[in-house]
Amino acid sequence: MNIASRFDGKRYHNAVPTSMSTATSYWQMARRWLLGREERVPRSPLPAFTVDAAALARPVPAAALRATWLGHSTVLLEIDGRRFLTDPVWRARSSPVGWAGPERFFPNPLPLAQVPPLDGVLLSHDHYDHLDPLAVRALARTGVPFFCPLGVGRHLRRWGVAADQITELDWWQALALAPDFTLVATPARHFSGRRLGLDQDATLWASWALLGPTHRAFFGGDSGPFDAAFQQIGAAYGPFDLTMLEIGAADPDWANVHLGPAGAVAAHQLLGGRALLPLHWGTFNLAYHAWNAPAEEVEAVAAAAGVPLLLPRPGERVAATQAPYLSGWWRL
Repeated sequence: MNIASRFDGKRYHNAVPTSMSTATSYWQMARRWLLGREERVPRSPLPAFTVDAAALARPVPAAALRATWLGHSTVLLEIDGRRFLTDPVWRARSSPVGWAGPERFFPNPLPLAQVPPLDGVLLSHDHYDHLDPLAVRALARTGVPFFCPLGVGRHLRRWGVAADQITELDWWQALALAPDFTLVATPARHFSGRRLGLDQDATLWASWALLGPTHRAFFGGDSGPFDAAFQQIGAAYGPFDLTMLEIGAADPDWANVHLGPAGAVAAHQLLGGRALLPLHWGTFNLAYHAWNAPAEEVEAVAAAAGVPLLLPRPGERVAATQAPYLSGWWRL
């Protein structure tokens, strides 16, 4: 039996016992945050990365599988003639306000006005570093459909997205976009909320399987280790030509709700993945580790496991067949 989401009428719950943090106190976390000596922000400003917007605007070939990482968990994915955007974030800060909170290390390489026509926007959950009202409002004006987990649609409607542009799905619900192309909302292990605890876990979190006539891709959103679910997803919908999994904002204190580099490689293998595109790193200061540490660690772990990585620079368009490809931009 597939792992099901759990809702008690007010809050969603993880399908396995999950603590948000294993830290003994807020003081312990605050002490680490204030006194840690890691290079959490680049010492020198990063360059303004760019994309080839003209190339991205051309029709997607029917048998293509390409990805353009735009920072954090935002990816422009081209798959079998269709184009999707994951967890679109363009704001300068991952925060409820524009004047405080973690600031981007580099602007989104693709101006919002140059986002090409999309077949859909995939949302994994409602945290600030994954759901940006600025981007949602701009994209909504194009008429693009939004696909999100249960409850997230209320945010979209509040920001002016038309109801007929929003599809909310529970885990394992599938939506046929065409006779040969299906989206499936799949399980994740995480949490949600945007109002400092007032709406904790009021909306569901999810991952996504994209099943085309030629290729299959998996977008993990945010998730902690969830072996049983990844095995079920891989058995039902794999093998995947490309998996997109988070590696950053990881720490032993948050081991239940973030994969980290080793967890991402393990999840990729359980999913039956071929190429792995690491996400959720190198964009915001959200953890205790050095800003570029996740890339260094996942490179070593993947090499030991024989997993082909895609680590392009922000804004660089890569094909799944290019893996292994390590641009090394974080070392330059």
